[in-house]
Amino acid sequence: MNGTRLQKLLEFYNNEPNDPFLKYALATEYLSAGDSDSALKYFEDLKENHQEYVGTYYHLGKLYEKLDRKEDAISTYQKGMQIARAARDNHAYAELQTVYNSAMGLDYEDD
Repeated sequence: MNGTRLQKLLEFYNNEPNDPFLKYALATEYLSAGDSDSALKYFEDLKENHQEYVGTYYHLGKLYEKLDRKEDAISTYQKGMQIARAARDNHAYAELQTVYNSAMGLDYEDD
């Protein structure tokens, strides 16, 4: 983990603790460093307090899958698809649908 980058993000976060982008940046920084517990804390905060932040759902769902929390992953992908559709974010919707289908065992191979 880049300690300097994390330190800067934490400084920004301390100044603006309700900024969803900073929470997302911290979550992804912790995730890339292998600190799943800290990443989960920030992603779940986003899901609870900033439901409209579409980027949360893909990464949180994948983290739930990594933590062997498949049902949480599936419900997170479903909620993310609803949020993406409401935001008319077709790209995010398609990505979420792909990982949802995979988690549900619906990813089909072409013959």
